[in-house]
Amino acid sequence: MSAASDYPEIVPKSASEAKGIDFCGTKHRFYIIRSDVGVYMRCEDIHAGKDIKIHRLSEACRWGDHYLATDSFFYIIKGDEYRRVTDLRKDDDGVVYSLHCNCRGGSSYYSAFGNWYIVFANRGTYRRVSNMNKDEDAVEYKIHQAFQDGIYYWGTNDYVYCLKQAGKWGVTYHRSTNMNLNKYCGDFSVHESVLKFIPGGIAHTHGKVFGYWKDVTRLQNDSDTAIELEKTIKKTVGFDRSTMSSIELEWSIEMGISEEVGIKAQISELIEALCKVQYSLKETFGGKMVNTEQCKWSDITKEDENVKLKIPPNTKLYVWQFQMGFGKKKNLFSCDTAITYGKTPPEETLKYFMH
Repeated sequence: MSAASDYPEIVPKSASEAKGIDFCGTKHRFYIIRSDVGVYMRCEDIHAGKDIKIHRLSEACRWGDHYLATDSFFYIIKGDEYRRVTDLRKDDDGVVYSLHCNCRGGSSYYSAFGNWYIVFANRGTYRRVSNMNKDEDAVEYKIHQAFQDGIYYWGTNDYVYCLKQAGKWGVTYHRSTNMNLNKYCGDFSVHESVLKFIPGGIAHTHGKVFGYWKDVTRLQNDSDTAIELEKTIKKTVGFDRSTMSSIELEWSIEMGISEEVGIKAQISELIEALCKVQYSLKETFGGKMVNTEQCKWSDITKEDENVKLKIPPNTKLYVWQFQMGFGKKKNLFSCDTAITYGKTPPEETLKYFMH
């Protein structure tokens, strides 16, 4: 991929596919919430990919419309209410508050500098309050041009950030001490180890999803009479985890299980979940709109399929298997096969494709 237009898009906060997905930050940590796969990432530095840990997301904390954080609490907005918790992994001390009517309907929310910010992207403004329940100390400002194309917003004690779609330097984020005046600003690239956790990011780190019918064997009748043939077809079936092995090396998976076998199982489960999401995304986001739930996600293995065919005289049959992957590497091999009387791949839409 050479030009910015060649890059697939990151799934933006405004997309339906981003439900329950958001960024937030504290003084020393950044968080990326992935309700769709039931986990969140904690990271010390998005640019350097430093100190990455993956934690399980409490069921009660999933599917928020927006997520915010301070050094003491996390805040999860759903509709016109928000829930305050001390730990996204638990829900032991959740307290629910209503959003003030002036603080509702934001396209994004973040906390920074000890205040709360509600972004109204369609109006080009944001609202700063000291209390979202009471709308105290409310002031509205215009959004600086440098922030207007942000697809996710988050804040820390010292800065406000926005993630941007891929450009000349890939996927980047913008940082400033003020979203109105854009003071002390800078742009930074997103580290690959973080990027692959962001929805649509796998298409940038591993390549766009591809899927095609591959001829796995050919059966030929060179005689002048039809023949009946029984044949055992050998094919590779399952998921090649080695193509995603970097995840295991770059992330510390901390799900409350210490046994090595349990940790490996959770890593496999997480990799599978992230890949399933990437396959299901629209081509705009580097996906293929494929529902892979029916595929075998166990480690790749060789399987035999017995077929009984009647082959017409002087005819060659082609046996096809649907294979998928990222970039140029195949990693998911379907159980399905199809047979044609020519070397043109099957035309029928695979049952896995979403309509």
